[in-house]
Amino acid sequence: MTNRSNTTRHVILGNGPAGVVAAEQIRKQRPHDSIVMVGAEPEPPYSRMAIPYLLIGRVDESGTYLRKDPDHFKKQNIEEVRAFAKKLDTANKVVHLDNGQLLPYDKLLIATGARPISPPIPGVNLPGVHPCWTLENAREIIELAKPGSRVLQMGAGFIGCIIMEALALRGVKLTVVEMGNRMVPRMMTEGAGSMIRDWCIHKGVNVYCSTKVEAIEEGTPLRARLSNGETLECDLIISATGVKPNLDFLEGSGLEVDQGLLVDDHMQTNVPDVYAAGDVAQVRDFSTGQKTVNMIQPAAADDARIAAQNMMGLRTKTLGSLAMNVLDTLGLIAASFGQWWGAEGGESVELKNTGGFTYLRLEFKDDVLIGATSLGLTDHVGVMRGLIQGKIRLGEWKDHLLKDPTRLMEAYLACAQSQSTWKLPSNSLQH
Repeated sequence: MTNRSNTTRHVILGNGPAGVVAAEQIRKQRPHDSIVMVGAEPEPPYSRMAIPYLLIGRVDESGTYLRKDPDHFKKQNIEEVRAFAKKLDTANKVVHLDNGQLLPYDKLLIATGARPISPPIPGVNLPGVHPCWTLENAREIIELAKPGSRVLQMGAGFIGCIIMEALALRGVKLTVVEMGNRMVPRMMTEGAGSMIRDWCIHKGVNVYCSTKVEAIEEGTPLRARLSNGETLECDLIISATGVKPNLDFLEGSGLEVDQGLLVDDHMQTNVPDVYAAGDVAQVRDFSTGQKTVNMIQPAAADDARIAAQNMMGLRTKTLGSLAMNVLDTLGLIAASFGQWWGAEGGESVELKNTGGFTYLRLEFKDDVLIGATSLGLTDHVGVMRGLIQGKIRLGEWKDHLLKDPTRLMEAYLACAQSQSTWKLPSNSLQH
C-alpha cells in the first residue's frame, strides 16, 4: 500500500544501530519516501557499545552518538520522534505511541532493542544498584565509581566483561560474581572462559564463579550476601545479568513471538509489511538452521540492511545469523565464531597455554570448520570467520589442523580460493 503522493511511508521503531542503518539504507535508495524513526530515549541515537569508553573518559557523551552531525537525520529528511511504542495495530497499519501520537505506516520495521533483566534478588532495587545499559545509567555510575570505591558487579557475560574493564580502569576495587562456572559462559568454552577468569584475577579483579548474590541489604555502604557465605560491603552494585527484547507492546498484534520476534529469511514477520531487526529479531542461525536471537551489533546492522532492502521491495535473503563475538577483557582479546560449542558426532582440537594466556579450539563437522574459540591469538580471527562462513571443505587439511590448529591461514589459502568466491573478512577486532 502506498500513500497519495505515490511514495511509501516507512516507520522504524528503534533508533539504535539497526534502526539507523535501515533508515539510511532506505533513504539512499528511495530519496522521496517518507521515513519516521522512533526512539524511546531523549538523547540522539547512540551506541551502547561506546558506553564503556564514556565511563573511562575516553569520549564524552557526544562521542557515543552514532552520527556526529547534530543535523544528520534532518539533512537526510528522516523524521525523528521521541516516544515509546505503546501498541501495534497491524489490521489498520498504525502504531500507537505513549505520547498519544498515531503513526500510520506502509512498511514497518521493529528494531526496539533490548532492556536489562532485573534479577529476583531482595534489595536489587535499592539506591546504589544500577544496570549499565543507557547513558542515564552511565551518568549514575560515573558519580559513584570513584577511585578506591568498592564495586560489586553481578554477571560476567559479554556486556558484563566490557563494563568490568571500564570499571577497573576507573580504579575501583572490583569484585565480579558470575552464576556460571566460567566467565562469558554463553560465548566461550569452559577452557577459554576459565582462562579469562584467571586473567582477570591476575589483573587484580576479584572473581567468583559458580556464585550468586542472594540478597542486598540497605545501608551505607550496601551489603551483598553471596551464596559462598561471604558478605561484601559495596559503594556501588552493577547488575549485568542479561537483557531481553523489548516486545511487550506487541501483545494482541498477531505477531509471532518466541524468544524474540520470529522472522523469515527476508526479515519479515508473519504479518505482511512488518519486519524486525537487531536484538528483537529471532533469525535463522547460520550454523544450526534454528531460529535464534543473536544480540550483537554486527548482526543487527546486517539484519537491518536486509530488512531495508525488502521493505523497498528488493527481495534479499539473509545467509543466516552467524554467532561471532570479539571481546577485549583488560587487554586479553577473545573471539568465538559459529558453532563454537561443537556438534554431535563432530571432532575438535584444543590448544591451551595457561601461563601465556593463549587458547585455541576448533570444531569440525565432517571436513568443514563449524566453530572456533580463541584467546590471545588475534592473527586467526578473520581466517576463522572466513572458513566457517564460507563453509570451506578442508579435505586433508582437516587432519593437519587436528594436529596443529595454528595452521589456519595455510588451510584457508590452500582450500578457500579453489572452492568459493568468499572473500576473507577484515581481521578487525572492533565489535
